[in-house]
Amino acid sequence: MGWVHAVSFAINRGVETVVGVLAMAMAAVTGLQVVFRYGLNHSLFWSEEVGRILLVWITFLGATIAFRRKAHVGIDVAVRRLTPRAQRCVERVLLGLSSIFFLVLVGYGLRFIRFIAYQKTAALGLPMGLPYAVIPLSGLIFLIHAVSLALEHGGEASREPSRTP
Repeated sequence: MGWVHAVSFAINRGVETVVGVLAMAMAAVTGLQVVFRYGLNHSLFWSEEVGRILLVWITFLGATIAFRRKAHVGIDVAVRRLTPRAQRCVERVLLGLSSIFFLVLVGYGLRFIRFIAYQKTAALGLPMGLPYAVIPLSGLIFLIHAVSLALEHGGEASREPSRTP
């Protein structure tokens, strides 16, 4: 199942790049808005909407990055006192429960996008499904990472795959 880990790491690298680009775009849009509003005394009507959409995408995709890196905040005082075998068991149970939630994100995210399919955003008139598409997308990415984390054995798979041919 090494291919699962490779897919998870490749997706994570891609998401890291996307989040970096989105963050730079959000900084640029916000900076432009400040310059236009205070420097030119003219507001960009679309900047707040674009900034909000970018922030939502950065938040959801950034959460998948943190999940893959096991960087989310957690209370593990009790778990650290368990034996290594019991710790792995608890981790797998939690990954299973998390995976159920990730499936809910995918399923209900897709249902919600279909529900709002004909609505448009206020300023730019974009389909409302665009900002909300990150919900099922991130759920799918979370799910792939959860499967990869559940399959890790002995810490070997937690390292990024070698890039040598």
